Amino acid sequence: MTGDNEIRAQVFGRNRKLIIVTFIFSFVINILALSGSLFMLQVYDRVIPSGSIPTLVALAGIVLLLYCYFGLLDYVRSRIFVRVGKRLEESLRLRAFDVMSKAALSKTNTAGTLPVQDLAAIRQFISGQGPLAYFDMPYVPLYMLAAFSLHWLLGVTAMVSAAIIFILALLAERATRKHSNAAQQAQHRLTTMTEEARRNAEALFALGMKGPVRARWARIHQESLALQTHANDAGATFSAFSRVFRLIVQSAMLGVGAFLAVRHEISSGSIIASSIILGRALAPVEQAVAGWQQLLNARKAYERLTQFFKQVPAEQDRITLPRPKGHLAAEAISVTVPGIDKPLLQNVSFTVAPGTALGVIGPTGAGKSTLARALTGVLPLARGNVRLDGATPDQFGEDLYGRLIGYLPQDVQILDGTVAENISRFSAAGDDAKVVAAAQLADIHEFILRLPQGYETRLQEGGSRLSAGQRQRVALARAVYGDPVLLILDEPNSNLDADGEAALDKAIKATLARGASAVMIAHRPSALNAVTHLLVLANGQVQMSGPRDDVLIKLGMQPMRPPAAAVNTNAPTFATMGGKLAGPARGSS
Repeated sequence: MTGDNEIRAQVFGRNRKLIIVTFIFSFVINILALSGSLFMLQVYDRVIPSGSIPTLVALAGIVLLLYCYFGLLDYVRSRIFVRVGKRLEESLRLRAFDVMSKAALSKTNTAGTLPVQDLAAIRQFISGQGPLAYFDMPYVPLYMLAAFSLHWLLGVTAMVSAAIIFILALLAERATRKHSNAAQQAQHRLTTMTEEARRNAEALFALGMKGPVRARWARIHQESLALQTHANDAGATFSAFSRVFRLIVQSAMLGVGAFLAVRHEISSGSIIASSIILGRALAPVEQAVAGWQQLLNARKAYERLTQFFKQVPAEQDRITLPRPKGHLAAEAISVTVPGIDKPLLQNVSFTVAPGTALGVIGPTGAGKSTLARALTGVLPLARGNVRLDGATPDQFGEDLYGRLIGYLPQDVQILDGTVAENISRFSAAGDDAKVVAAAQLADIHEFILRLPQGYETRLQEGGSRLSAGQRQRVALARAVYGDPVLLILDEPNSNLDADGEAALDKAIKATLARGASAVMIAHRPSALNAVTHLLVLANGQVQMSGPRDDVLIKLGMQPMRPPAAAVNTNAPTFATMGGKLAGPARGSS
């Protein structure tokens, strides 16, 4: 289903009955709106000439009852659109969140939080008074006919007035479209820079960057304000002119009516009735003009959201596969990034059997972190496949594959939540025993108990209450939570002290002992204690591979003590490519 169909299906599919009810209500409302003009006709043409007070009271009672029905139906109609907007956002908010989060994985994508914001903008427009004007617009000809029924000149006056206001609306759209689009783009840049400044506040202050960044932020803010001012000025100009014109035509209608009454072509009651009819005929047109800017914003949001949904298709329901054992295979995988000619990874192949660990080393920029992200399914592959027990990540489904693996990224990310929630990956069915077991395996249980509220201590975004090493230990506990079948660790000891490295080594060996597999991106040799084989990357290609100590000797490094576990006959295998190692086999990518 395309993005356009997704949104339309939610608006018109789920809410078809409500929209039909709204059409019916709109018809009755616009019929009842003629009550005022009919009342004035009867008062001026019958009550006043006859002087009958009982007739006046009866007419007043009837019109009051009709107005009550009018108000009730109009209220219900407004509430219906509020519910339609609410349903739309409720049904698509998870899709918008998925699109936002997936777009964030691409370093070249600048969507930011736009998918969520665009969905909210569409909901706000639907829930407002704007759509009601378009439901009333088809009945403008009805009021024109009513005016023509009084006199053809009154009908022509009403028709010309409505046409002029409609033309003003089109001119307003053309005048504000360019400024409105530019203002929205500037606002998006401003929002993005504001969020970046907030996230990097420490670096701004520590490096003396606050002043220059603040000046740049102020320039973008000023640009956004100027563009928004231009857009609002253009819209306000046409809106004010439209209101003035409405007052003019209202008086003109009274003048034409008086002229016809003087000539005895219409009754005195028709003068007031025609003015009321004109006001009602122009009301939806005026309302559409007043809400034109909101309509433009909603339309732009709809177009962007449609494109986002097309770029990130909804995940399809998949058959539930059996829990894998942890056999990992990389089959000639290549990773490219738009705008960069050279692949970040090229034709990398290897396998890792359950119960074994593979170490990946190489110089800075070799593609090690890219490999880790490709194995997790975060980066799309240009060619090749990553398979876990023969199945690709998409065959498991995003969430299930994520729960099957344990990933410790180079840039540790702690979310706003308790320690327990972060370790349990914010699982709604978080198991307390598994949380504690994971913390103990990462050797951080005792530290957590010393926190003010223990496992219920709330960590702010980024884990600012923790040191870099403590954040890495919490992230390690999160990686091993739930006994994943595959561990992917990217520079897991970059911020660890000797005790932390011992805990890391213990966690990896415990994971291997229960039959899971592991891939470790290493910077310091001390992280390679648990691995049996090494793969050396350089320039995105496999330069060397084989048993750990053999590779280390070839690189001119001291071999390490053998792993505590016996040699596994299912050791990793590789598709080795020729070439020399480009640079020392250490560093991060």
